[in-house]
Amino acid sequence: MTPFFASWIDPWLLLLAAIGTFAGIYIGAIPGLSVTMAVSILVSFTFKWPIQDALVLISGIFLGGVYGGSRSAILLNIPGAPAAVATTLDGYPLAKMGLAGQVIGLSTVMSVIGGFVGIAVLAVAAPMVSELALMFSPRDYLLLAVMGLLLVGGLTGDSMAKGVFAAALGVLISTVGLDPLTAEARLTFDSLQLSAGINFIAAMIGLFGVAEVLAQMHYLHVKAVKQNVSKIVPSWALVKQHLPLSMRSSAIGVGIGALPGAGGDIAALMAYDHARRSTKNPSRPFGQGAYEGVVAPESANNASVGGAYIPMMTLGIPGDAVTAVIIGAMFIHGLRPGPLLMTETPDLFWFIVGSLVLANIFLLIFGLTGIRIFAKVVETPKAFLLPVILILSAVGAYAINNNPVDVYWMLGFGVLGYLMKIYGFPVAPIILGIVLGPLLERSYRQSILMTGEDPVLFFTEFFTSPISVILLLALGFSLLVSTPWWKRWRSRGK
Repeated sequence: MTPFFASWIDPWLLLLAAIGTFAGIYIGAIPGLSVTMAVSILVSFTFKWPIQDALVLISGIFLGGVYGGSRSAILLNIPGAPAAVATTLDGYPLAKMGLAGQVIGLSTVMSVIGGFVGIAVLAVAAPMVSELALMFSPRDYLLLAVMGLLLVGGLTGDSMAKGVFAAALGVLISTVGLDPLTAEARLTFDSLQLSAGINFIAAMIGLFGVAEVLAQMHYLHVKAVKQNVSKIVPSWALVKQHLPLSMRSSAIGVGIGALPGAGGDIAALMAYDHARRSTKNPSRPFGQGAYEGVVAPESANNASVGGAYIPMMTLGIPGDAVTAVIIGAMFIHGLRPGPLLMTETPDLFWFIVGSLVLANIFLLIFGLTGIRIFAKVVETPKAFLLPVILILSAVGAYAINNNPVDVYWMLGFGVLGYLMKIYGFPVAPIILGIVLGPLLERSYRQSILMTGEDPVLFFTEFFTSPISVILLLALGFSLLVSTPWWKRWRSRGK
C-alpha cells in the first residue's frame, strides 16, 4: 500500500482525520482556545498510540484550527486565532452587510486552495525551501520584523501616524516581563504577575471582543442585519476572479511559514498588505468589505501550514509553535525529525503529506457546512448577543493559563480598544506589535552581539548578503509607497 494513501484506505485513520479536522475548526473558532493548546493536550493522550494515528489526528486539528479562527473573525470581529486578525478587517464589514454566508464560503474555498499549495510545496520542494530558510540570519529576521511592522500602512486607513503609534504601543507591551537574556524585570513595577509578561491572546480578545461589545452598546436599538445564506458555495466566476491573488498569497504563506518562528499570523498580515498594494480595482475599498481582504489572508495562513512542516521534516527545526509541539510528539514516539528522518523513513514523510491532503479535503466538507447555524449568531438581537460574547471572551481568556489575571488584562485591553475606536486609532497594529515584538528584539540583540556590539559593522553587515539586500530594498519600497508623496505621484499618473 502506498504510504501517501495509507490514511485514505484505513477506515480508522479516515475517521481520525475527520474528527481532527472537525474539532480543529470549532476549537479554532473559540477565542482563547488555540491550536497549540489543543495539540499540546492531544499529545498527552496519544503518546501510547501508534505514531500514524497520532500524526493523522494532529494534522487534522492543525489545518482545521488555522482555518477555524476566521469564523468568529467574520461573524463577531473576534479573531479565533492570531492568524485570523487580518481577516477581521474586511470579513466583519461584509458580515454587517448581510453577506456572512458568502464570505465564509469564499474563505473556506480559498483556505483549501492555500492548503493545497502549501502541501504541494512541502511534497515537491521541501529540501530546497528548507535550505533557503536556513540561510536567513538574525539580521534578516530583524528586517522581516521591521517590514511586518510597516504593514500598519495597510491596516490603518488614512492616518499612518496613528497606525505607527498603535504598533509601537504593541511592541512596548511585548517587552513587559523578564528580559530573555539577563532575566531582569522590565516594566513590572515589582509585580510578580507582570514578571511573566502579558499574554497576547488575552490582549487580542480584549482589543477585538470586549472593545466591540462596548462599541456596539451604542447601537442596541439598531436591528440586526438579516444574513443572506441562500448561496454559501461561491460561484466559479468569483473563485476564478480571485484565484491569481489566492495563488500569490499562498506563495507568501508558504515562504513565511517555512521561516522558523514566523507562523501564519505574520503570513496573513503580509498577504493582506500585498493584496492592498497590488489590487487595482478591489470589489470594495479595503477595510470596508473587500473580498480581496479575506481571500489573501485566508489563503496565506493555511498555506503556511505546509510551509511550517518543511523545516520540521527536513531540518528538525519547528516552523511555528504547533510544529514545535509536533516535534516533541515525534520524539516521544522514538522519531528524530531532520535529514535522517527524510532518508531513513521516507514512508513516514509521504504518510504525513497524504494525511494533510486528506485533512484539507475534510476542511472543504466541514467548512461549507454549519454556516447557516453560525450565521444565526449575527442575527441575534444585540441585547442577548453582547452578554454572551462577553462571557465567552472571559472564558476564553481564563482558559489560556487558568489564571483570572488574564481576564483582568482582557477587560483592560477591552477598555483601551474601545477608547482607541472612539478616537480613530486602529487596534489591529497593537496585536501586530505584540506578536512581532519578541522577534524584533531577539533578532536585533543577536545581530548586534554577532558584530561585537560595533554599530558601524552592524549596519554594513546588511549589505554583505543577497537576502539582506533584497529585504532592505523591499523595506525601502514599503516605506516609499506609504508616503503621501507616492500617493500624490500615483494619482497624477492616473
